[in-house]
Amino acid sequence: MSIPQVDEQYLTNLAVLLKQTIDPNTRKTGRHTLTFVLYFLLDKCSHSLHSCLIAEANLATAQNEQPNFVIAILRLVAAEGAEQVVRHASALYFKNYIKRNWVPEDEESNRLSDENRAWIKANIIDVLVGIPNYLQLPLIDSVTIIAENDFPHQWENLIQQLISKFNTENFAQNNAVLETIHSIFKRYRYEFRSDKLYTQINIVLDQICEPYFQLFKATDLLITQHANDGSILGVLTQTLLLLTKIFYDLNCQDLPPFFEDNINEFMDVFHNYLTYSNPLLESQDEDETGPLEKIKSSICEIVSLYTGKYEDTFTMLPKFVQTIWTLLTTTSLQQKYDILVSKAMGFLTTVVRLERYRTLFQNEETLQQFCERIILPNMSLRESDEELFSEDPIEYIRRDLEGSDSDTRRRAATDFVRGLMILYLQPITQIVNNYIGAYLQRYKENPSLWKDKDTAIYLLTSIAAQGTATKHGVTQVNMLLDVVDWFSKNVLPDFQTPVDSEPAVLKVDAIKYLYTFRNQMSKEQLVAVLPALIKHLSSTNYVVHTYAAIAIERILFTPADIDEYVQTILVSLFRLIEAGTTPETLAENDYLMKAIMRVIFTSRERISNLAPEVIEHLSRILSQISKNPSNPRFNHYVFESIGGLVRCENFKNNLALVTQFESVLFPPFDQILRQEVTEFIPYVFQILSQLLECHTEHDLPQMYRDMLPAILMPNIWSSSGNVPALVRWLQAYLYRGASSIATQNQLVPILGIFQKLLASKLNDQYALDLLTTIVEYISTVNLDQYMQAIISLLMKKLSTIKSEKFTIRFINFLCYFVALNKEGAGPDYIINAFDSIQPGLFLQVLTSIVILNLQKVQGQIERHICAVALTRLLTQSNTMLSPSYIEQWSSILTAVIKLFEAPVEIKKNGIEEEQEEYIDFELEEETEFKAAFNKLVTASRSKRDPTGIPNAREFLARSVYTLSQTHPGRISEIVNKEIPQECALYLNQYMINAGVGTLG
Repeated sequence: MSIPQVDEQYLTNLAVLLKQTIDPNTRKTGRHTLTFVLYFLLDKCSHSLHSCLIAEANLATAQNEQPNFVIAILRLVAAEGAEQVVRHASALYFKNYIKRNWVPEDEESNRLSDENRAWIKANIIDVLVGIPNYLQLPLIDSVTIIAENDFPHQWENLIQQLISKFNTENFAQNNAVLETIHSIFKRYRYEFRSDKLYTQINIVLDQICEPYFQLFKATDLLITQHANDGSILGVLTQTLLLLTKIFYDLNCQDLPPFFEDNINEFMDVFHNYLTYSNPLLESQDEDETGPLEKIKSSICEIVSLYTGKYEDTFTMLPKFVQTIWTLLTTTSLQQKYDILVSKAMGFLTTVVRLERYRTLFQNEETLQQFCERIILPNMSLRESDEELFSEDPIEYIRRDLEGSDSDTRRRAATDFVRGLMILYLQPITQIVNNYIGAYLQRYKENPSLWKDKDTAIYLLTSIAAQGTATKHGVTQVNMLLDVVDWFSKNVLPDFQTPVDSEPAVLKVDAIKYLYTFRNQMSKEQLVAVLPALIKHLSSTNYVVHTYAAIAIERILFTPADIDEYVQTILVSLFRLIEAGTTPETLAENDYLMKAIMRVIFTSRERISNLAPEVIEHLSRILSQISKNPSNPRFNHYVFESIGGLVRCENFKNNLALVTQFESVLFPPFDQILRQEVTEFIPYVFQILSQLLECHTEHDLPQMYRDMLPAILMPNIWSSSGNVPALVRWLQAYLYRGASSIATQNQLVPILGIFQKLLASKLNDQYALDLLTTIVEYISTVNLDQYMQAIISLLMKKLSTIKSEKFTIRFINFLCYFVALNKEGAGPDYIINAFDSIQPGLFLQVLTSIVILNLQKVQGQIERHICAVALTRLLTQSNTMLSPSYIEQWSSILTAVIKLFEAPVEIKKNGIEEEQEEYIDFELEEETEFKAAFNKLVTASRSKRDPTGIPNAREFLARSVYTLSQTHPGRISEIVNKEIPQECALYLNQYMINAGVGTLG
């Protein structure tokens, strides 16, 4: 392998730096130096920086000084004589470097030369297969990142590079290659169909099918030959498992001809391993899944895929049904078989939904056997479940609520029941209901058999809840059952026993039943049970008080419902959270923190009298968790709770309360910034923006003014994760200190930031957000000298980037500027600014960009602003009536009317996002919180209408009428002759509604 020359002393120094970045005595790696710069500028930062920070800073310098820096890193990964810790640090740093730099934000930030890129792609597979297992994963991730962007067109030989490493004499090497292939191809499982995707898959299939098939057959043969050699079997079964995963990857989008042609041979092998047993492959730990169970589970996923998508081709289906039925009825209840059992039931669930196989299962005896031999044994609470309930309660809750129990027996059995009910609703309901009655009767006769009642409740929920769950609960229920009556008779009594009465599982069952079927219950019923839920917050059982918090949060009571209970709820929740003795245990239970957040949101201004006490609790919690952030959900809910308090209506007019909040929050904020807690820095900037906006310019504390110069330094903006929060902060400064910014000559660096953001594909949206705020709050007198440069930058961006998203954002900005009711601004000001660069430029922008794309503007406020802006352009601009512009007058008027009347072009995920003054929103458990930046909804700027015009249609009617009076006959002639008749009718109707008559 030819490696470009790198000085050996340089490699030695690099190794020392890399080792320091993961030294166990230093703090974690990966921080950015943003806040160090900020505090250094303010002369608040200690100069005795941590060795880890120094190492990271030197590495950042090395990236720029050494043209072959990334190759030097990869060379250290491959160096057999290097220390293990150095090789490990190099592998991790290489992956992170590739992740940050392979796709640059813009040409200026491209750190990888074409030569380095080509060398990496030519050699990384060789390095990967030649290093120990513990180093391979970061390089596999690196290959996947590169492939995601460059394969197939810029890395045409990737597949050949990979399959050339297949070696029937070295299966450890095969496994590294197969792991890489699976890492690249597994995205095929969830990507949407597209021509681009299918083109790539076809390129892959053309090259990989035959060598894959040969390795598949060789692996099967060798497993048979080495059936008595445990060490070899361990490697070979890992190979087979990876081969089955890749089989799924390649078949999940469509059935490739190669696999269809060889389906019998593949399926024979798969069927063989479903019945295969070998003591050498069995896990001795009853909780740990063995390699053979993993293979069988993967095969069950494959046959489920073929059953659901390629049923006509899958002629061996009945054979697999019988085999998997036998497998399910003979597999023990040990935990190590849980995934296998759930996948096997998943296969049967797919089969029983198929109409063509209805006759196989429709007789009552078969359905009875399904219930007795598959559903009931796997629906009951097992000893391992009880252990999890008591020993790891937070994991028990996550499995039960978040779908992380997708591979558990109970969830699979529930899905199987619901699958049966699609074609056999009445008989299954009857059969299961009979078992429910029997379980309840046994419990009534002997309460020590509480597991029977737990099973009965779980069974009832399984057959009753047919629709999907929303924020209000289940949307559709089995009409053969009365879930509300069942609650009153069988569940409500468990709410009425003492809070800590045993068994605690039944308490949890009762609470879970309540919020599962809350959509079916009346508001009065839910409010009536609220005191009981609040009482259960005092339970000493972790799962019980957590479920009580979850139910209170999810039922979404109104402010009036919880008004008298707010203090009790918050005191209980804070007590439970603050019982944590370490940052990790304190932040463990995000359900409790989410409940606090929801109570704050729900109470709104009613919580004002409790706000000082609540902010004290939140500040203490923040101080603790910032020492070691461990739970992104919990962290986010803490900051949203703070943001929710700051956003309260009464807070804005209470400067004393603002000052009190600042005195409480600034110490933990200071701690976060000084200690470079990168996960929290963007949150801090967002909350600081809120607090700053609570002041007016004349009472703006000096500390905010002192921070602004540091924020304007270019280095601070180098971390893209902080950009959105910093823009938000600058917007707050502009809102509250525009005149000060102008007099202190700080507008130029702000415009420099705008220019830098505009040049970035990743951040150009924030550039326009910042520019919109600049033109709103900076006077035209101070802005005049920069307008030509600003417009030139925007036009250059529009000409070089063919992005519809940016084009729409540009239209929104331009219309916002035109619509502003601001001294010195107005339509002619903007027209002159554009035309001063090139005569007729504004007309060109208007016709080829604005009018052409106006209907694509999304959002009620945005469309209102566009309508008002174009109305002002039509009726308040002298330039628009000049000979060069008048020809477009009718086109603009038509566009405005169509904006009112034409159907809104809603794109996927393009729903209108009206933002109320106070936000009541959902942050569900499946939300993914990113490491770099997470937007606080409570701290976001409210969408506002700067026009002062309540009714855009009436404004158009009155404005056109007034203009027609000052230009008799001219405007009416244009309207009657040049705009479509339908639009003219709409305009006349607007004028009649506005009480000004018609144009005639």
